[in-house]
Amino acid sequence: MSQESTVPGEVVETAEIPEPGAVTIVVPTFNESANVRQLLRQITEAVPARVPCEVVFVDDSTDDTPEVIEKAAQDCPFPVTVLHREEPVGGLGGAVVEGLKAATSDWIVVMDGDCQHPPSLVPDLVATGERANAGLVVASRYIKGGSRAGLAGSYRVAVSRGATWLTKALFPRRLRGISDPMSGFFAIRRSAVTAEVLQPLGYKILLELAVRSRPRTVTEVPFVFQDRFAGESKSTAQEGLRFLRHLAGLRAASPVARMVGFGLIGLTGFVPNLLGLWALTALGMHYVPAEILANQLGVAWNFVLIEHLLFRERRRHRRWWDRVGRFALLANADLVLRIPLIALFVHQLHLGVLSATALALVTTFVLRFVATEALVYLPRRAREESARGGRTARRAV
Repeated sequence: MSQESTVPGEVVETAEIPEPGAVTIVVPTFNESANVRQLLRQITEAVPARVPCEVVFVDDSTDDTPEVIEKAAQDCPFPVTVLHREEPVGGLGGAVVEGLKAATSDWIVVMDGDCQHPPSLVPDLVATGERANAGLVVASRYIKGGSRAGLAGSYRVAVSRGATWLTKALFPRRLRGISDPMSGFFAIRRSAVTAEVLQPLGYKILLELAVRSRPRTVTEVPFVFQDRFAGESKSTAQEGLRFLRHLAGLRAASPVARMVGFGLIGLTGFVPNLLGLWALTALGMHYVPAEILANQLGVAWNFVLIEHLLFRERRRHRRWWDRVGRFALLANADLVLRIPLIALFVHQLHLGVLSATALALVTTFVLRFVATEALVYLPRRAREESARGGRTARRAV
């Protein structure tokens, strides 16, 4: 508690408001040369007087953004660092993870480089986190006092609201208390996040943080989404597809969810299988070789979906041709193993043919899932992560 004298001879106790500590502002950039000078000017005007800061740009640009940052940083009263990545692994979300690793302050604020996130809110984010003893403070457009005014056009508004609804429906427990999981503007304690567990894909890094590494205490502050200062939005149909792949990967992070997804994908594989069988027999092929060839269509279909929806983060462990060969071998071994199993269940367990077939299907499914995960998609090795981490050039300007 602090003491404040309001009347001569009288002392009134007031609640002490914690002073925000130093903050590292992480800004992922991709071809934002027209915006970074304005952004640094806004940070200079709003942040250093209230809280000590440093700015870390993590840049994936193909234009002159790093050079523009270097020139603009000469007028800044705080340290500015540029991390230029030769390989933009993980998109803007991967850039944020690099920034989290490079941060030196207790608090890290992540914001976009297009001036749609107001730097004047940075001290408030940190101060709110200190007062609430929170690990994560989200700047939200969807609580009282917030606004999505800077979203250009009804299409982007609809997409944003739809994505928000979808993510909250898929992760109701992890996103409890977060009204705007699509926000790219938030503050997080450096001690509350383990960057190594993050596997971002695209630009929705807050969703990745909340699902994989959510701090125990989360709070929000309202903010008004600003108009882009210059340039065009990086939100494209391709980014939308990456977002959906990211959602699928997050949802399939647990073994049970992966097994369910594996089974559902296997069911969809019957469609290309049956279509291929129909086409080949219609062309006059005997049904036995036609069934063998058509089964390969189902195997290929399943492989593509499993690669992109269930085991995206583990694909780097083996070369693609190695994964294809192993997956195809396991998928076709399923057919060879099923018939002896049915015979075993009928003669040894005295089951009926239908019951034996159903039990054999379940048994081979579980075995194929376990074998696929263990023999095709082993976790990536630590040395591979270290090799990838060495391809970032750091420049203090």
